[in-house]
Order: sequence, then C-alpha cells, then structure tokens
Amino acid sequence: MYGYHGKILQVDLSARETKDVKLGEEDLRNFVGGAGLAARLLYPLMKKDLDPLSPENPLFFMTGPFTGTAVPFTGRHTICAKSPLTGIWGESSSGGFFGVSLKSTGYDGVMIVGRSDKPVYLLVHDGAAEIKDASHLWGKGFYQTKDILTKEVGEKRARICAIGQGGENLIKYAAIMNDGGRAAGRCGLGAVMGVKKLKAIVVHGEKRPRVANSGKLKENIKAALVVPITELTALSTREMFREFGTIGYLDMAMYLSDAPAKYFSESVFPVEDIDGKALRQKYTVTSIACSGCPIGCGRLTEYGKHGIDQVHGPEYETVAALGPCCMNFDLDSIIHAHHLCNDYGIDTISTGVSIAFVMYLYEKGVLTKDKIGMEMKWGDSKAIVGLVEKIAKREGAGDILAEGVKRIAEKFGVSQDEAAHVKGLELPMHDPRAFFGDAVNYATSPRGACHTKADYYMVDMGRSVSDAGIMPGDRFESSENKGAMVAKYQNVRDLFNSLPLCTLSPIVSPEHIAGLLNAVTEWDFNADSIMMTGERSFNLKRVINSKLGITKEDDKLPKIAITPLSEGTSQGKKPDIETLLRGYYKERGWDVATGKPTKEKLQQLGLSEAIKDIY
Repeated sequence: MYGYHGKILQVDLSARETKDVKLGEEDLRNFVGGAGLAARLLYPLMKKDLDPLSPENPLFFMTGPFTGTAVPFTGRHTICAKSPLTGIWGESSSGGFFGVSLKSTGYDGVMIVGRSDKPVYLLVHDGAAEIKDASHLWGKGFYQTKDILTKEVGEKRARICAIGQGGENLIKYAAIMNDGGRAAGRCGLGAVMGVKKLKAIVVHGEKRPRVANSGKLKENIKAALVVPITELTALSTREMFREFGTIGYLDMAMYLSDAPAKYFSESVFPVEDIDGKALRQKYTVTSIACSGCPIGCGRLTEYGKHGIDQVHGPEYETVAALGPCCMNFDLDSIIHAHHLCNDYGIDTISTGVSIAFVMYLYEKGVLTKDKIGMEMKWGDSKAIVGLVEKIAKREGAGDILAEGVKRIAEKFGVSQDEAAHVKGLELPMHDPRAFFGDAVNYATSPRGACHTKADYYMVDMGRSVSDAGIMPGDRFESSENKGAMVAKYQNVRDLFNSLPLCTLSPIVSPEHIAGLLNAVTEWDFNADSIMMTGERSFNLKRVINSKLGITKEDDKLPKIAITPLSEGTSQGKKPDIETLLRGYYKERGWDVATGKPTKEKLQQLGLSEAIKDIY
C-alpha cells in the first residue's frame, strides 16, 4: 500500500492496552486521510448523548498520504473528537514536524480511548508503543513539559505534542501544542486530552511508507508549483508571509475592514503600532518553517522580558484577537499574552474574543466589578495578560471566561446575537462584513465559525480554482452564485485537511492534487473524483452534526458580526445570508427545510448508510 502504512494505533488508557487497527483501502480511497478519514472512523461513535469530557469520547491524531513525502506544504497533522466547546464535530490542525514524525513511527494515526487513573504520556516509536507515567509533568506548562520529555526520551528526532494547564483544567477551548509554538488551537481538544489524563504524545521513527512513482511525483510537483497569472495576488501574499509572517496581513486587513476591532463593532485602529513592521522594528525576529515548507511564515521573536527569552510568533489571528478586538495596542503585552497562551495551552482566538466580550458587556453595564470580580476596561493590557493566567487556572473571572462566549452569554442572560460565535465556536479574525463569502462559510462550517474551512477572503483577493469553477469576484456580492462557489471551495479545503496541505500552498488545482495523489498511491483520481472526495468528507461531517442535533436554524451569524459598521471600507455593508445560503444549499444538495444532506446526495456520495441515521 503506497503512501500509507495501512493501520492506526489504538490506545486504551483505561485498560493500559494498545493494538493495531487495520485501515481498509476503500475507506482510504473514499476519505484519503486526516480529518476526512477521522470522520469516517468516528462516525459510528458520535452520538448526541456522548459527553465530550467522558472517557468514551475518542481522540484521533491523523496524518495523510502526503505526510512525509516530497510534496511541499504538507507538514501538518489533524486532531479530531467531539468538541467540549461546541458539543459537535471537533477538528483542529497544526503545522510543524509532529505529523511527519508520527507517520515515521509506522502508523497513519493514533486513536485514544478511555481514561487513565493517573497522568500518563504515550511514547510511539518504530511500530511500538508505551504508556508511561507523567505524574512529574502534571501541572507544568507546555514548554517545560517538552524540555523534560526531550531529555527523558533521549532521542533528538523525537517530536512532542502536549497540553499545558489549560487542558488539565478542562478549559473549553484548550489547545494541543506541538514542536515550538504550533497549536491545534480550536474546538478545545486539549480538554479531551486533559480529561483522559494524557499529558503528551512523543513520536519518532524511521518507517515512512513508500511512494508509488517518485519520478512522476517530482514531475507533478514541478507542474503544480507553476503559478498562473490569476494567482499573482495570492503569490504576493505568500511573499508577504515569508517576510513578515502572517502578521504581515494586519495592515491590509485593517484597510479592508477585515480585522475586527472593539469586539466586532469597529474596524479602524492604529495598525502601525502592532503590525509586522512594528514587530521587526522593536524585536529581533527570525523566520521558521514547518516540515517541507518553502515559505516559513512562523516567527521566533527575541523577547527578553518577564523572564522570557524567546517567544514563538505572534501571528495574525493572535495579534488581532488580543489586540484590536480588545482595543489593546501595546505590542509587548500582546506578545506576552500570546506566549502565555502557548505555554498554558489555550486557543488565542477564543481567548481574545472571550476577553473582548466581557469588556463589551462591562462597558454596556451588564457586568460590574462586583459581578466579575475586577474592572474590565477596553485596552487594559495588564488586565488582558492577567486574564490569560486566570483563564488557564480557572481563577476568579477566568473561570467564567474559560467557558467561551456562548456560555458567558447564557450565564449573564445576554442574547446570543451579542455573542460572537457560530455553533459555539468564537468567530476568527476575519470580519464577515468585509468578505461576504466568509459569512456563508462561517454559517455552515462543520466546526462552527472557521476561517480555514474556506478562507474565501483569499479567493476574492485573487485566488482562483478555475477547474473547480471558483473565481474571484466582488467581495460584497450577496448572490446565490457566491454561495455556490463557497460550497465548492469548502470541498477543496476539506480535501486539504485530509491530504494534508497547508492553506498557504499554491497547489489548489484539483487536477494537480489528483496527479500528486496518483503518483503517491498509484490510484486513478481525476479532477472530478478528487473534488468528490472533499465533498464526501464535508457531507459526512454534516451528517455527524445532524445526528448531534444541528439543523438549518444553526446556520446563522450573530447580529454583532453582521450589523453594518459606521466606518472603514465595509461601512454600511451587510451580507444577505438568506440569499447566500440559498445558493449554497442548492450546490450542496441539502434539504432547504432541515439543512440535512438529501437522500439522493448521500447516495451519490456513497454515504447511503447515513440515511437511516438522519431520516
């Protein structure tokens, strides 16, 4: 079997047992790997009464057929489970080197079930697995945990993913960290590790699978990396990422009203105080790259403050969430808060939006010092840094903020239209009023408000996938055609999380992706069949969410995120969600009344077994 080992490792922490689980070729062809294959394996286990913070919630760490090959932009892995934050499909991916090292152990992924009675870590190397005591690591941050395990394992090639105190304390948006400052941040999957008492996973080995045709693979890589003229805008964006990291987009984001300020109520702010240029001027910054990446959007910043020598990042989402979203323009505090989020292991997006929400409620008088235990004024940089620590430790106001904006609104009797989330997941730092395609993507993404499931702002800034019928257009267009193209682009991005490919990859053509996959596996995909693979996995995740109670009524955005702004380049603009969704549903083949994939669509995609579960 080319491109795969054909098996995953199943670890039962309750029984302290491990075993190999074979993967069928039909499932691999239909779902490829990564999050798509995890959805296939999780599907029969995802039930409405399954408590995400119970031993019965399985946790998957997955690679794909591109992992460890010569295909560039493939240094990613995906983690999936039922989300403690949202209660629905949970999916998060991370870059770095962990995924390649996991694939080198002789497994395509790891499935964790059960719960240990004491802290443990998992060591996987060259086809063998050991469950080892981690009592000495419990209570420690990610960086200290990584350093201790590196010495303890005694293998330079070992790569580590771990939780910090955020996962241990079951923060609803706890992250799983790996390598340096790389994070599987969204959906709170770090809390799933925490409840299982699994502190870390350590992987190393030499067992990479073979590629079917290495010569053909090289030819296909060369062809796929030729950038067409319609990709020039995306090309310039990648050059910006190489020079400044993803924070380099912050200037453009502010000009386009894409970076939310003052909790999604403003869009103009002093960007020059916290942008990529400011970071370079104030600190020494080095570029770092994931495995197989020719860009290197990661940053290593010489900090030298608060007892911290170096920090990883900061990147765009973090700077925007802990910066303008909270009206904080003190770059030092943003860097400090970001480092604490990494070390404690909590998602920077949900952290920033939760803090901003409480500041917003404080200004409105809904919250007072007596209710929350402290003052919550806009731009209070010291309070923001302090709140990160309180959240991770569930101390004082942090215990409330650790639950996310949906539960904060419920606790204080506030309308969900004022809580910036979709299906329980906090909105990321791309404003849906700036790019209307993002609005329908947020409303329909299987994990909630997700900018990577279809980063449609990239399409309307110049990226095209012409052989899939996805072309740039007016960013303020509210048409059925726009909704339909978002659905197609989601299929492409869902495929990315199965292969895997990074969203910064210029390889977006289904024809090129099919050629690469065929060279790796010796299969016979074409542009149409590879697009159907992405469509199949996306629809299966919708079926899972339908089983968990999601309906069309949940495909919406809160008013706080779509009320027209009075400033900036999106002034007065509001997406017509109903029109966009109408085109989206038609393209998807989903029932307009219920939001479920129709029986005909499920049969077309080879998902007939799902019909009995949702009809």
